[in-house]
Amino acid sequence: MKILFVSEYYLPHIGGAEVVFKNLAEALAKNGHESHVVTSMLPSTKRYDEINGVRVHRVKVPKRGTRYYFTFLSVPKVLSMARQVDLIQTTTFNAAFPAWLASKLLRKKCVITVHEVWRDMWISSSGMNWLSARLHRFLEKVVVCLPFDRIICVSKYTRDCLKSLGVRDKRMEVIYNGIDNNLFMPKERDGGVREKINLCDSEFVYLYYGRPGLYKGVEYLVQAVPLTSERIPNSKLLLILANDPRDRYENIKKMIKDLKIEDRVILLDSVLRTELPHYIAASDCIVVPSLSEGFGFSAAEACALGKPVVASNVASLPEVVSGKYVLVEPRNPDAIAEGVEKVYKGEWQHSESKLFSWDECVENYMRVYEQLLGREP
Repeated sequence: MKILFVSEYYLPHIGGAEVVFKNLAEALAKNGHESHVVTSMLPSTKRYDEINGVRVHRVKVPKRGTRYYFTFLSVPKVLSMARQVDLIQTTTFNAAFPAWLASKLLRKKCVITVHEVWRDMWISSSGMNWLSARLHRFLEKVVVCLPFDRIICVSKYTRDCLKSLGVRDKRMEVIYNGIDNNLFMPKERDGGVREKINLCDSEFVYLYYGRPGLYKGVEYLVQAVPLTSERIPNSKLLLILANDPRDRYENIKKMIKDLKIEDRVILLDSVLRTELPHYIAASDCIVVPSLSEGFGFSAAEACALGKPVVASNVASLPEVVSGKYVLVEPRNPDAIAEGVEKVYKGEWQHSESKLFSWDECVENYMRVYEQLLGREP
């Protein structure tokens, strides 16, 4: 089987969609299938590369507005590569049109994975101007309503969002993302993390890790720090924050300074993924203050490590969290502080742990591909 993945970003760019396509493409290549990726060229990358058996073809696009230019500049390459494969796999948002166009012109089956649907959040929370917000909302609906052969939703929440936009149920299927359960498994030690960042064993540490993205809610967590310090005097926020998008990263740094909480926050750059479980193990709880999540990798990973999680009671997060957790109102610093305090006191909810396996995820995608290609046993 030959599969073409079309995504505006791929390795070394890091994000939820990139993680899914990396694991899926590499698993297919490992099992003897042919995996190609058409993606945008990033600094220090080559036009063609082979990564763990996956053949990566990069399209040169302007640095500013990369994802928007990719929609149009990738069309020739996508058409060229689509002729050589059996099926096309794409994702929301900007890679969807060239993948769908190639599938229709060349009569190839095409699958789209929808990671998140924002609907009216484009207008209420995006920070865009009136026209831009409405244009993005309109284009989102156009993309998800294109007649793809199959639509993969990464959660039931995502599926329900698509239903509200008029997408037909029979084309949709829920396939949860996986996590690396060999990496994110309960650890008794923190790998010396507390000593490395000068944290005492007596200090209560609550951790956020990820991007300062528009819907990640990091600003509300930072605003909750003074409130949390009142409730738990020996507490500190450990913030492992990517610097992309840069403007939001700088805004978070400024907020910490303006609130005069530099002594209550430890701000670190992103760490190697292999080191991340040690930082999670070194923390007393993980906070996921997102305003929207299609799946929620950080919540699933923290739960797999057996750590208590404080998460917004919104989108897919109630669907993903398990073990020890506290659900709180989104956009509410006081609710976040109260949630962290509940963990401090051991007053969390408890449920049976949920297992999200990459092996199961890949098997489900393979089943969909085989059905579409008429190769199902």
